[in-house]
Order: sequence, then C-alpha cells, then structure tokens
Amino acid sequence: MKKEDVGRIVKVAGPLVIAEGMSTSRMYDVVKVSDKRLVGEIIELEGDRASIQVYEETGGIGPGEAVYPTHEPLSVELGPGMVEGIYDGIQRPLPGIARETGAFITRGVELPALPRDRKWNFVPTVSKGAKVTGGDIIGTVAETVIIEHRIMLPPDLEGEIVEIKKGSFTVEEPVAVVKTPEGGKVPVTMMQRWPVRQPRPYKRKRTPHEILSTGQRIIDTFFPLGKGGTACVPGPFGSGKTVIQHQLAKWADAEVIVYVGCGERGNEMTDVLIEFPELRDPKSGEALMKRTVLIANTSNMPVAAREASVYTGITIAEYFRDMGYSVALMADSTSRWAEAMREISGRLEEMPGEEGYPAYLSAKIAEFYERAGLVDCLGSNERKGALSAIGAVSPPGGDLSDPVVQATLRVVKVFWSLEAALAYARHFPAISWLRSYSLYKDAVADSVRDTLGMKYLEDSKEAMRILQEEDELAEIVRLIGLDALSPKERLTMEAARSIREDFLHQNAFHEIDTYASLDKQAKMLSVVLRYHKEALKALDSGSSLEDLIDLETREKIARARYLPESESKAIPKIEEEIASEIASLKKEVV
Repeated sequence: MKKEDVGRIVKVAGPLVIAEGMSTSRMYDVVKVSDKRLVGEIIELEGDRASIQVYEETGGIGPGEAVYPTHEPLSVELGPGMVEGIYDGIQRPLPGIARETGAFITRGVELPALPRDRKWNFVPTVSKGAKVTGGDIIGTVAETVIIEHRIMLPPDLEGEIVEIKKGSFTVEEPVAVVKTPEGGKVPVTMMQRWPVRQPRPYKRKRTPHEILSTGQRIIDTFFPLGKGGTACVPGPFGSGKTVIQHQLAKWADAEVIVYVGCGERGNEMTDVLIEFPELRDPKSGEALMKRTVLIANTSNMPVAAREASVYTGITIAEYFRDMGYSVALMADSTSRWAEAMREISGRLEEMPGEEGYPAYLSAKIAEFYERAGLVDCLGSNERKGALSAIGAVSPPGGDLSDPVVQATLRVVKVFWSLEAALAYARHFPAISWLRSYSLYKDAVADSVRDTLGMKYLEDSKEAMRILQEEDELAEIVRLIGLDALSPKERLTMEAARSIREDFLHQNAFHEIDTYASLDKQAKMLSVVLRYHKEALKALDSGSSLEDLIDLETREKIARARYLPESESKAIPKIEEEIASEIASLKKEVV
C-alpha cells in the first residue's frame, strides 16, 4: 500500500469515525481503522474526507491515528463450510473466535469465514472441453448429510473448461481452469466472494405459486406464504415474535435456513444454538443445524455490525438459492436493524425523517425484501431457486403505525399480526385471524388443491367465516348478554371456540403439537367443521343445544392435535363418531 493512501482520523463519534486523506477510496469500501485494525465501512464521501461506520468498539481510538483502505466493498465468503456455521454480523466465525480469544470478541480479531485447512471432496459434474457460463454448476461437495453444496462458476465468468480436477481440496485450491473468449485462463476455486449490498444476479423472477408449509396451522390454513415470498410478523413485547421465528426456522418446508438474530437478546440466540442440534428435521430425521446458517448480532454487540448483519444473511441465502434450493431467511428483528440505521444517520447529522429514522428507511427496507423471490437461476443447466424472507418487527408498544411497520407492510405480501390480548390469554401463536392477511392465498391455491383437494380450501373459507361471525356476535354478547343470541348463533359461537382452541391454538413446546403437516391440518379442520354442520342439522330437528354442546366426542376433537403424524389417519373416524352420536340425539328427540 502506498503511503499516500493511508488516511488520518480527525473525529470519533461512537461507531462513526471521520478520516481525511481518503481520496483513493470509494463508497462502501472496507477500511481498517487504527493500528488495532478495526473493521469499518465508508458510508459517506466528501472530497478526501470519509465517514466510516466501524463494526467494533471504538473506545481508545483518537484523532491522528491511521486508516488503512482495502479498496474492496464489504463482502462475504461463499463456499463449503457455511452450513452449521455461526457468524457475527460481518461473517466472522464465532466458534473460531471463542477458541482464539474467549467468550467475547476481541477488537481487531481477523479470522476467515470459511476454514482454510479443511479439505472437501470435490466431484466434477462437467468434463474438459465443456462450454460453461456464469452460474453453471461444475461440481458438488457433500457438505452435510442433508446439503449437497453445488460449486458454481462465478456469475461474471464464461468460456471453456480446459482443466477439471477430482479429489480433496481446500476452498482456496483451484479445482478447474476456464479459458475465456479473450484467450485468458482463469483458475476456479470452490470459494466466491460477493459484496453484501449487491444482489446476486438471476435470469428471471417469477410469481410464487407453491405454498411454503410451516407446520403452523393458523399460517398454513389462513395466511399461507408462497415459496419465494415475503412476510412480516409485527407485535408488542412478549407476544411471541421470536418463538414464531424459531418455529418457522425449525419446521418450514425449506431446504436451507438462514437465521439472522439482529439486535435481539443473547439468551434467545442461545436457545437456537442449544435446540437446533437436538431437534430432528421432519423430512430427513437429521439435526436441524445440518441445513442451517446462523448470523448472531445480539444487542450487546456493536450497533454498526447490526446494520450489516441482514445484508450478510440475505447474501448467503441468495447463494444457496442460486444452487436451486428453496431457502428461508428469518430476520429477528428488522426494527433493531432500523434503529441501527437511525443511530448512524443521527451521527452523520442527516436530515431525520419520521420519528428520527433516516428519510431513506422505506427504500432500504424495500431493497432488502426485494432480494427475496422465486427465480430462474443463472447458468445453462436450468433450475429454479426460491428465497423466502420473513422479518419480525418490534414496534414500541405494539403500535402498528410505527414507521418501520408501515414501510414493511408496503413491500411484503403476508402480514401476521400478533396481538397482546391473545398472548395475555395464553393463546399461541398470538396471530390475529381478523387483522392478518396473505396476498399469496390465491396464487398457491392450485398447488394446495392438487395436494389436499378442493375441500380443504372450502373448509378454510368456512372456518374464517365462522370466526368473523363470532366477532360480530361477541359484540352483541358484550352489550346485551349471551341470552340475547338464538340457539343457532350460540352454536356458531361454540364452533368458533372449537376452531380457536382445538385448531388454531398450537403449543410450540409440545413434542407433537409443535408441528402439523398439511394433511393433518386438513383432517383436523374437517372434523371441527363437521361437528358444526351436523349440530346445525340436529338443532333444526329439535335436538337440545346443551346436549349438542356437551357431546362426548368433542373431547376427541380437542385431543386430535396430540395424535402423532403416523396416527393422523384416525382423525377422520372422529367425524363418523360425531355423526353417529348426533344421530342418536335425534332419535331421542323423535
């Protein structure tokens, strides 16, 4: 590095450092601040003066100290070794740092994201002389027992394979050589580097048309998410946002999970680290960690790295999407990300927007969610990849008019609204069935119908109608009393209670009830609605409302959720028992 390239600090304001003599640097270049080599990123340039957000604690750094430019943007390493990895907000491996420096990150510590000494067994999928283009898969590596890591040609490279190897290599050793159209020869390794703020390219983006099943009944039945879709989960403190994110990470029908803990409490990330290796993936039976990447930037870590953590997470997710996988990204929570932007913006003395957030808040949130999608991947071998993005939002006091919530709702297509009243009533997931919505419901209807039949879609609409009618009747009950309702209306209230308590309520910590397949959900909902349908007929025939409410079979309806998946075939038999018991009531009336 030339001596004249080295800048000098003129001001330090928390994580914001102002340096002069940075005329050779560009926006978003990474720099090393002081001789402690703290990682920073240029976020504003004016002449030769640069504003740098530092991703580490700046205590003890003062004016006059050196700033060393790297002339490269903040980038992540992509290659074998990421799955089961635990990283901080700028992709430093936390287990490696713990071994080197102890439980807390030492300032200036530098460790590669991917292990340099580990060898991977590379199996080529192309032969010498093959014509290749950016995104083509040239080989595979068995990264875990679940994930086959597909080694892709960098997006900007094309030409002819003049050398291809087979065997064990590190991520830095060339496994192929490509001759470009210009005649140059480019060695290809198993590792790529990619700038986190730049979306990875693809051929074409498509409309999500297949449901991303989550095993959570209220989501899959009423407010489904499409593979490649976007969703947000806003709610007040204690309403269960993190538990829902954990549930989706555990059970979502995605092949790779990227979980970003952005500014949340350390004990919540600890729960993930403890649970995921012990939990079994319902498809493969292997530990969930074997298909998971964790980004942990907890509330006691530097605020600037929190702003970068969501970009690190989504870039890793895009890389697995490009292999042709279905990837689900959980960001918990984007409010902490927005607060980090607000703090940096304030130190830059930018003109504040609503509630002190930067004026570009909406644009940043939109850019993040726009990186999700169902795409045709780059390369000559056709494949589709899906990246679904689910962000938790933590508005102060659960206020849905908060700027972060409103900016998020403008770009996402699924809204799972958490309610404090449901949480206080111990109804979990505390997702409001009256305020939530999904704009993917019609788009995924064909795939759901092909799997479960038209009846499930009709049952879903009927159940929602009953819940909406219950809300209207509840207002009458509050004003006048239960006696003001007709027997049919009281039966509707009872059916709605069964839908809420026997179907929508789900125990995340019960070994069986924590997850319900789409098939089991369809059977459970059918049983609840069959009770309502048969009871209405019996009421018209003169049966007593009290007898219909006190049916013995209703206990079996309530316990259907605790039946293991292997025994869910027994659920339709409950419908027969309902019909039989109600028929006996009719005979007694006659």
